[in-house]
Amino acid sequence: MKFVTVAGPPSSGKTAVLIHTIRHLLEDGQKVTVGKIDCLETDDGDRYRKLGIPVIVGLSEDLCPDHYYVSNLEEILALAKANNASITIVETAGLCHRCAPAVAGCLSIAVIDNMSGIDTPKKIGPVLSTADVVVITKGDIVSQAEREVFREKTGLINPEAEILEVNGLTGKGSIRLKNIIAGASNVDTLANKDLRSSLPACICSYCTGETRIGNSFQLGHVVKMESI
Repeated sequence: MKFVTVAGPPSSGKTAVLIHTIRHLLEDGQKVTVGKIDCLETDDGDRYRKLGIPVIVGLSEDLCPDHYYVSNLEEILALAKANNASITIVETAGLCHRCAPAVAGCLSIAVIDNMSGIDTPKKIGPVLSTADVVVITKGDIVSQAEREVFREKTGLINPEAEILEVNGLTGKGSIRLKNIIAGASNVDTLANKDLRSSLPACICSYCTGETRIGNSFQLGHVVKMESI
């Protein structure tokens, strides 16, 4: 099957774009399974289920959502195989802009929006810089000049990616995204595949429940600023 990761900042329009795109895939006879990963709460699983497709939802809660994402990829793939899916799509948020790592050899899509500010692309790490496709949303709310500047700045961060503009409300532009997904390479398994980027490293006292502030309470992997 085809395995696709869709990531991007919160409220950038990932789910809206995917719902339009999945409708097109279903019309073409594709069998789609969706894995949705979030932190504390989401009703996106219900939105996907209304399309009549298998959905699995995971909440990372106290864990980094992208460590949770990597740890559960095979479980999502198992559900897809059980339902004879031809396409598996995992939607996850790059909440710290450093995360949401893509899988080497599998299609990676980043979703960002024009409303986030023209300097946003350079503030986002591997979720954008390693993507095969960058989808820009909410272009209908900004001027043509702003759209062009935002697109140019996005291209500077990832000159190899195909950049699309998709309207999450009307679905305009989603047919092109559907065609890209339908043309992605097939995979049999994710075991032994590599991530395109390493995950952020932080094993410290706060990871294990410490709440007190102060150097004497900070243990493990700690990086300090030089203030003097």
